[in-house]
Amino acid sequence: MSAEIVHLDDRLKAERQDFDRIPIVDLSALRSGEDHAEAVSGLRWALANVGFLYVKGHGVSDALVERTFEAARQLFALPDEEKMAIHISKSGEALRGYTEFGGENTNPGITRDLKENFDVGLTYPGLTGPFQGENQWPALPGFRETTEAYLQAMLDTAVLFLEGVALSLDLDRDFFKPKMTQPMMIQRMIHYPSQAGQIDESSIGIGAHTDYGLLTVLAQDNVGGLQVLNRKMQWVEAPPIPGTFVINISDLMQRLTNDTYLANLHRVVNVSGRQRYSLPCFVDCNADAVIEPLPQCIDGDHPSAYGPISAGQNKLNRYAASFAHLN
Repeated sequence: MSAEIVHLDDRLKAERQDFDRIPIVDLSALRSGEDHAEAVSGLRWALANVGFLYVKGHGVSDALVERTFEAARQLFALPDEEKMAIHISKSGEALRGYTEFGGENTNPGITRDLKENFDVGLTYPGLTGPFQGENQWPALPGFRETTEAYLQAMLDTAVLFLEGVALSLDLDRDFFKPKMTQPMMIQRMIHYPSQAGQIDESSIGIGAHTDYGLLTVLAQDNVGGLQVLNRKMQWVEAPPIPGTFVINISDLMQRLTNDTYLANLHRVVNVSGRQRYSLPCFVDCNADAVIEPLPQCIDGDHPSAYGPISAGQNKLNRYAASFAHLN
């Protein structure tokens, strides 16, 4: 580990507060069918005010999460030529595979992302178009089986969470179900090296951005580095909490709720002196699902702020702005 002293630019210093600004919501009651009023109320407050929350009681085993982290560590330890052999550009419109350092920039023109990614997704035989197709797999024993099991666990978690979101909006619990018959879901593995020396916004783990689609389910390792912007325009740490996922809602959810719920800016700055790994699962509905503001989120004081857009087109627009090989 480098002994060089880290000097963070002022804009990269997160506020460390005595209380947790990102709430924790227990999903156990939603899973069990018990009285879920407290969970739904917690979701409503978190999504309207923070856009982020920790969830516990999600039902995913710690053992599966750790196996998936180990698979990610093995993947990123491969020689560059093996990773580039499954580069995302080789997957065509499926847009799945490995992305090298600098190959994706989420805040282009301001920040160069200091990370490498690997993406896989759900497959639907016969379904074609952007974000549809086959996954590319590294030649690592057990990697595919572990990753596919984890992706299924993330789908189950997302469906449960969306049921809670629907209830929080006074909708039928199954409101999202017709939009999730063939959901676009990308399970990503990310590796962030640690930074040292004089650091500013021009090159950090991930530049400030909001996520695409409906929501993101994130497993963090124990390194930390995620920062979320609060209403006072302060960057607030989102430290790892064992046994939880971080869930944040994304652009389409903000569009659907006509800004009632917040897709919040966040970024990653890794100055821990250790390698950081994370497992974000980006959850979208069906590619042809049309998203526009809900009628109950529109009134005289809050006119509709968005027109309709398909989930697939929204995702493609955001990818085109971020991935170098699509330019």
